[in-house]
Amino acid sequence: MDLSEEPVAGAPDGKVEEEAPAYGAALEAFSESAEARALLGGLREAHGERAAREAAEERFRVIMNKYQEQPHLLDPHLEWMMNLLLDIVQDKTSPAALVHLAFKFLYIITKVRGYKIFLRLFPHEVANVEPVLDMFTHQDPKDHETWETRYMLLLWLSMTCLIPFDLSRLDGNLLSQTEPARVPIMDRILHIAESYLVVSDKARDAAAVLVSKFITRPDVKQKKMASFLDWSLCTLTSSSFHTIDGVIAMDGTLQALAQIFKHGKREDCLPYAATVLACLDSCRLPESNQTLLRKLGVKLVQRLGLTFLKPKVAAWRYQRGSRSLAANLQLRTEGQHEEKPQVVTSDSDEDYDIPEGVESVIEQLLGGLKDKDTIVRWSAAKGIGRMAGRLPRELADDVVGSVLDCFSFQETDKAWHGGCLALAELGRRGLLLPSRLTEVVDVILKALTYDEKRGASSVGANVRDAACYVCWAFARAYEPQELKPFVSAISSALVIAAVFDRNINCRRAASAAFQENVGRQGTFPHGIDILTTADYFAVGKISNCFLVISVYIAGFAEYTEPMIEHLVAMKVNHWDGVIRELSAKALHNLAPRAPEYCATHVLPQLLSMTLSPDLHSRHGAILACAELTHALYKLAVQQGRPLTDYLDEKAVQGLKQIHQQLHERQLYRGLGGELMRQAVCILIEKLSLSRMPFKGDAVIGGWRWLIDDTFRSLYLISSHSRQQIKEAAVLALAALSRQYYMEEPGKADPAVQEELIGQYLAELRSPEEMTRCGFSLALGALPDFLLRGKLQQVLAGLRAVTQTSPGDVSFAESRRDGLKAISSVCQTVGVRAEGAPDEALCRENVSQVYCALLGCMNDYTTDSRGDMGAWVREAAMTSLMDLTLLLAQSCPELIEAHVCERIMCCVAQQASEKIDRFRAHAARVFLTLLHFDSPPIPHVPHRGDLERLFPRSDMASVNWNAPSQAFPLITQLLGLPAYRYHVLLGLAVSVGGLTASTVRQSTHSLLEYMKGIQSDPQALGSFSETLLQVFEDHLLNDRVSVPLLKMLDQMLANGCFEVFTAEENHPFCVRLLALCKKETSKSRDVQKLHSVTAVFCGMVQFRGDVRKKVFLQLLLLLCHPFPVIRKTTASQVYETVLTYSDVVDVDVLEEVMAVLSDTAWEAELPVVRGQRNRLCDLLSVPRPQLVSKPGAC
Repeated sequence: MDLSEEPVAGAPDGKVEEEAPAYGAALEAFSESAEARALLGGLREAHGERAAREAAEERFRVIMNKYQEQPHLLDPHLEWMMNLLLDIVQDKTSPAALVHLAFKFLYIITKVRGYKIFLRLFPHEVANVEPVLDMFTHQDPKDHETWETRYMLLLWLSMTCLIPFDLSRLDGNLLSQTEPARVPIMDRILHIAESYLVVSDKARDAAAVLVSKFITRPDVKQKKMASFLDWSLCTLTSSSFHTIDGVIAMDGTLQALAQIFKHGKREDCLPYAATVLACLDSCRLPESNQTLLRKLGVKLVQRLGLTFLKPKVAAWRYQRGSRSLAANLQLRTEGQHEEKPQVVTSDSDEDYDIPEGVESVIEQLLGGLKDKDTIVRWSAAKGIGRMAGRLPRELADDVVGSVLDCFSFQETDKAWHGGCLALAELGRRGLLLPSRLTEVVDVILKALTYDEKRGASSVGANVRDAACYVCWAFARAYEPQELKPFVSAISSALVIAAVFDRNINCRRAASAAFQENVGRQGTFPHGIDILTTADYFAVGKISNCFLVISVYIAGFAEYTEPMIEHLVAMKVNHWDGVIRELSAKALHNLAPRAPEYCATHVLPQLLSMTLSPDLHSRHGAILACAELTHALYKLAVQQGRPLTDYLDEKAVQGLKQIHQQLHERQLYRGLGGELMRQAVCILIEKLSLSRMPFKGDAVIGGWRWLIDDTFRSLYLISSHSRQQIKEAAVLALAALSRQYYMEEPGKADPAVQEELIGQYLAELRSPEEMTRCGFSLALGALPDFLLRGKLQQVLAGLRAVTQTSPGDVSFAESRRDGLKAISSVCQTVGVRAEGAPDEALCRENVSQVYCALLGCMNDYTTDSRGDMGAWVREAAMTSLMDLTLLLAQSCPELIEAHVCERIMCCVAQQASEKIDRFRAHAARVFLTLLHFDSPPIPHVPHRGDLERLFPRSDMASVNWNAPSQAFPLITQLLGLPAYRYHVLLGLAVSVGGLTASTVRQSTHSLLEYMKGIQSDPQALGSFSETLLQVFEDHLLNDRVSVPLLKMLDQMLANGCFEVFTAEENHPFCVRLLALCKKETSKSRDVQKLHSVTAVFCGMVQFRGDVRKKVFLQLLLLLCHPFPVIRKTTASQVYETVLTYSDVVDVDVLEEVMAVLSDTAWEAELPVVRGQRNRLCDLLSVPRPQLVSKPGAC
């Protein structure tokens, strides 16, 4: 805890209410007292051993830190802890290291409890003065390892300075002693204090405490105060805040001076105050970049100002009769009213002259209110409050006027913040008289909405937070009668801040201020109802505030219009796009509370803002117009009235002209074009849903042009906003088509249908990927009456988008959106088993749709962004699930057995692969298809076994994103023949992957399964056959083959095929060797060669001729052109020979191992080849023959 600690801004008089309920793990007592006693008692034994010493210190820190928020629980135990540690310190036999360790433990306690409490417990008798002073003779101020010792000694010395005897009496007769003259104790203490005020560690803070208690002693102040102040001023004058040493010296000196003028008597300090103030002015501290120096300067200035003025309570201050919340509530319950306090307007003691320095002090404090750092402004605000409390009423009122000057829009946000803090201090001290409330409330209401845009963001959150503090302080400071004229304005402003402020701290501060006013004033309308809804925790989530809480509060008529006005004036044009969108939605929700007001006042105002030169205003206004119109439409429908009852012709025309006016001004282009396109697309959607009377109007063509142009221009739009704009355009097209392209119920205009479908199908062949994305989703969003008669063409076009061709391999996003569109089209047109293929899904076209979707399950496209094909596979799984469920509910006979089996197997494969998110999605799809029972999906392979392995009741609790939970379940599918191939294919990618957690869990699950089938030859044979089939089908496909080789290495190393080693030349090994040779033939992939080397080493355990063939492959790798391959192979062969000792004859074993270990395999090939051939002879393997091609073995 810092020695210069300040009270929290929200705690009046610097006090924290310890009895307030603490959320979380609230402690009840110092439960570790026995452990702490044991640690302190064992310091003598532990200090000699570094590990034990550090362990004891760390444990004690952990124990103490638990009580940082409830340090008062330590109070009953402080004395015995201090006594145990001081016993060590005062023991003459204690080594220096042990003494320092004891002081370090004392510092840990002090840091948690605070030096002011702990200080009182130090022994402070006369007999302690000399021993403490003597301890300083052994201290080195430059030793950075022992600063805790010096810090605690200075605090102890400051306590011993309080003895009520003249210090000169402790010196005895110095002149009569025969020994060399001793330095008086007073001089020794002063020398220690001065020397430690300029050190760079925390002892400087303790030295300032020592000075404040020492210099203010009656005997010391007469002899040493003048000289010390002279030394201090010289130090300040000679130091510069441009150097580190200067900053340190000024810091310590300013702390000491501030403490002296705080604790010293006024009559003792007054003679020096003017001199100190003049010196402080010459130091020009406000120009320093050091925040702490500026803060200490302000603190010292206010202490000097208080010294100039007589210490008295202003008789003219406003005094509230009772500030007790309990008393207020009791009076209100009993129906009593407290008498209004009298404000004294004059005082006979106010006629004294104000010293000259006071004006300078006030001026500096007012300047401190505008400082760039909060702690300086906070200190200045407290100084203003303290000074004003000692001034005559007229002068104090001038100070208030100067503070109010901070609230000018020519001032910065720093000045506004400092002004709010000062007003709060003045208010809670009763120095802000009711006559000033009109002006003050006016500026505070402005401060509650203060928000200055700076570039791409804004400043002002601290101002709004401080304004809430002012409202909180006023609730405690004034009688309800005084604030009654302002209740409506303050309550509305606080509610608005609590609900609509962007900053969470400001919302919570406003909620706390509102709650305080409800409790202390009792005049806020519907206060209890509102604060229970908009409490500290409820206002934490901004979307909840805008869309839920605001609706509840707007139900009270006093707040409805102010909230709507605030949204229109301050939030619709906010710099943050999220706030603008939330504001528009909030207006939609609030419109039913005041429909007439929204239609006649708000909507015209918003329409005028749609052509504002400010981009953010335009964007927010268009969004708000869209949401407000739709809200009024829904309200009209509920009431059975036409929308035109709310919207007049001018408003309708204004809404219709928005697009045309933006188009004419070319506002769809440039940097703001993205926002305009998104906003107008939302406007089109909402106006279409509101059934505006525009059918056949030219504006429909303009809207359609904008939507189509947005789809074509998607590739020009920034990636971070592309998805949002695309979705807005798709929704706009869907609503527009449904409302304005229907000629009669269920039938489209043939000309429009032909033109639209033809154009969109043509755009699907665009060379731009984003254009394909946009128009694919557009086709998917069309209503059924536009798709009927054109379904085959639409599905064919979308199937073409989902297919991969050499020119568009990287178009993964268009394939994803094409799949989504196919699913949407199928859901839109529905299913008729015997229907026409151009009208609905039927027997003729369903197989084509399934074929397209299943084909995309094998999309593993990669680019610089990684596995882009995962997006396609995810969309394919979702579309397969949606289509299958649709068919199961309508025409289950259209689901063929082989199609269902392929779906389940492909999804099971994805559920066993390596990417957590897509694995989890696949598992959810798999379980949905398995457990669907309305009616059940037909032809699911092994349904009974699956329901046993994946019971519905247990699956809800499984986290499929976690490999530790997913893979043990997925590997069970290896026991079902229909799923084994695909699950093994997916597991190969996971086991041989790179992510440690996935590899570990998938490997463990696979090995556990293999362990379970070792005693079942048939199961093991089927598994090995499937494994080889997977390898053969994916030869030279590095995505599968490389991780598959890693998986084989793990399985061979863990003895999964140990049963096969008993048979010579087992077919599994023979076939595996052939596949490995094909995979690595002429390969220069280092990773693949490393993997296959490990597999070959694992295959050495197999008996028969195959072992010699495996050794031959390994010996060939010993002469590979890459030195790293040769070295790795030699190392792995050496380990293999050690592991499988029976694979090499005992007679040559030692020599084989010597050749492998002693040969420099990174040497030139001719040298290495000789050693390799020697190994061939020792292992009875024919030497490889050089071919004509140079460099080959």
